[in-house]
Amino acid sequence: MVWFRKKKSLTASVEKKNVQVPEGVWTKCKNCQEIIYCKEIERNFNVCPKCDYHFRIGARERIDLIIDAGTFVEMDAKMRSVDFLDFKDSKKYKERIKAAVKKAGDGDAVICGEGQLDGLPVVVAVFDFSFMGGSMGSVVGEKITRAIEKGLETQAPVLIFSSSGGARMQESILSLMQMAKTSAALARLKAAGIPFISVLTDPTTGGVTASFAMLGDLNIAEPRALIGFAGPRVIEQTIRQTLPEGFQRSEYLLEHGMVDMIVKRQEMKKSLSQILRIFTRS
Repeated sequence: MVWFRKKKSLTASVEKKNVQVPEGVWTKCKNCQEIIYCKEIERNFNVCPKCDYHFRIGARERIDLIIDAGTFVEMDAKMRSVDFLDFKDSKKYKERIKAAVKKAGDGDAVICGEGQLDGLPVVVAVFDFSFMGGSMGSVVGEKITRAIEKGLETQAPVLIFSSSGGARMQESILSLMQMAKTSAALARLKAAGIPFISVLTDPTTGGVTASFAMLGDLNIAEPRALIGFAGPRVIEQTIRQTLPEGFQRSEYLLEHGMVDMIVKRQEMKKSLSQILRIFTRS
């Protein structure tokens, strides 16, 4: 009988080393699951170079991409939400506001201001989804209304980049009133013949979609953005049917006439410039 001595496995004999990759160096694409160098994504306008997936970006990042450098002047930067209902769910609304300000670095879910886009004067409002899901409370509604009124005053086109979960439930009926207020302001803008372009990014849902986000003279969407009122899961549970593939995504809405065009983030500024020059005959 021949006895064989069991050899130690290579993995057992080699000491494992804990190699830690610094945070923010690599990221995983939510669409194609590829691991990609973060700097490569940033150079590509925060769009996946493998599958063209558009990562969510903050309001100030988007302003930097769209508005000419050095021309943006922010409006109503010091406005803050107030817990006038003393609202509490699993956490006090006051605490949620403080946490959101700390996380997003801004006072609320939208940044508004004046600037230039390829030399053209514009008024812009940009949502930040990182602030309580971009929800629309009294401050957001007021800031957007003031931005629209500034466009009316200066005769400058108004651009709104939406990224929101809808009306802010912690402000109850007062948040829903913002839908009517912003829509009424846009009606005055339209009567004056001043262009309003709505850009819908991922996600644009709830009361924001149901009001000003779909009232643009031109409604533009980023690729694969989730756009709708109620979420697909809620709809399926309500109608007890399976929804079509791609339902509520930009491409589906374009096919069914709910948006006018889909524009990639890399081409957004150029496209907006061309559109505004047509509208304003500049």
